[in-house]
Amino acid sequence: MKKDLHPANYRYVVFKDMSNGFSFLSRSTANTKETVQWEDGNEYPLVKLEISSQSHPFFTGKNVLVDTAGRIDKFNKKYAKK
Repeated sequence: MKKDLHPANYRYVVFKDMSNGFSFLSRSTANTKETVQWEDGNEYPLVKLEISSQSHPFFTGKNVLVDTAGRIDKFNKKYAKK
């Protein structure tokens, strides 16, 4: 393996899903200026996520229906030859 390929500054970081409040602690090199106190009483850097496995439709089983027919009609109206 190549030397110095992987970063050496791994540390514990709290990732928080802002859509539902789910948080988990993991090791990462992600940079952040925010911190949060974790369940063990220690303070860790905080990385805010828009979506995680707790809120993603694939993992939750809640599918989001996309109105493709409405989008197609809107496109045809906008770019129809006059």
